[in-house]
Amino acid sequence: MNYNVNEKGYYGEFGGAYIPEMLYPNVEELRQQYLKVMASDEFQAEFQDLLKEYVGRPTPLYFAKRMSEKYNTKIYLKREDLCHTGAHKVNNTIGQILMAQRLGKKRIIAETGAGQHGVATATVCALMGLECIVYMGEIDIARQAPNVARMKMLGATVVPATSGSKTLKDATNEAIRDWINNPTDTHYIIGSVVGPHPYPDMVARFQSVISEEIKNQLQEKEGRKNPDFVVACVGGGSNAAGAYYHYLDQPEVGIIAVEAAGKGIHTGESAATSALGKVGIIHGSKTLLMQTDDGQITEPYSISAGLDYPGVGPMHAHLFTSGRGEFISVTDDDAMNAGLALCKLEGIIPAIESSHALAIFETRTFKPDDVVVVNLSGRGDKDLNNYIEYFKL
Repeated sequence: MNYNVNEKGYYGEFGGAYIPEMLYPNVEELRQQYLKVMASDEFQAEFQDLLKEYVGRPTPLYFAKRMSEKYNTKIYLKREDLCHTGAHKVNNTIGQILMAQRLGKKRIIAETGAGQHGVATATVCALMGLECIVYMGEIDIARQAPNVARMKMLGATVVPATSGSKTLKDATNEAIRDWINNPTDTHYIIGSVVGPHPYPDMVARFQSVISEEIKNQLQEKEGRKNPDFVVACVGGGSNAAGAYYHYLDQPEVGIIAVEAAGKGIHTGESAATSALGKVGIIHGSKTLLMQTDDGQITEPYSISAGLDYPGVGPMHAHLFTSGRGEFISVTDDDAMNAGLALCKLEGIIPAIESSHALAIFETRTFKPDDVVVVNLSGRGDKDLNNYIEYFKL
């Protein structure tokens, strides 16, 4: 079975481009150009140079000694938290800003939940001197204030989304509306492996630098390129897509995706799409989606602003339904405790999103000689207020 996108833009039955007619020219222009642009020597040279000199890649693959001792297995952390801007998001925004320039776009729009993608987009727009508008849910603006301040310092305009749950889904709706109204001069930098084809594939390719580095680093550290398991948190799923990318067709590598169970899968306050989702269409793509019996999208909930998306990207929907990926849901409480445990065991304060991935070791056992790579997708600076409130620090 193939786990990559096919020529029609589908992963199995998921994907495609279900878009209003007004958006067709934008999406089609991108679809026709993205692979050609990315394959050019000149694009690759500039992309790789910026990843190295500006983002600070390669990020370390760190052997978490004390954590490994605690859980009696070999745990490596892929340190995406050490990227410039504090998360993996910048890998994709660097790629997409170079793409936008080559397509002659002068204005950039983006959506953001936790604010990391917004910061990463504002960062590359400042770098390249392009106008930047970031749509962000009103609730997320309140709970991610430091990232909002960063975006403004970087010259971006932050526009609050005041409809619906006032979170990521609604910010995405607003960004799509903007794009429909400004079709010729604007590029929409989607921050995850969601949206109409070619976005899920394009974002996964830009993020695949993560698994490419893991292969080389593991070869050096363990004498083999393949771990036994690669683990990542999944909201929309871009950090996970990047960590899995070069292992999708290696059946001996277990793929573990960790979703946010919020206050419990069946509490009505959750974002565990694999457990609760049904096939539907959101933001231009057919995927698994949390919805009511009559097809209305239900509001997701997670303590983590980056995981409260009501669906997953089509690649992940396919990994789940095909059985290629093992999907685990982790509650707010377990994630918060796992985050604090990493602080005390390894001296690393993780983003709450990444803490969900770390939480699986409490319940999922591994063999002592298993090599388990966890993608530490972001650092916890942006979440300090959540940590302070939760632990009464």
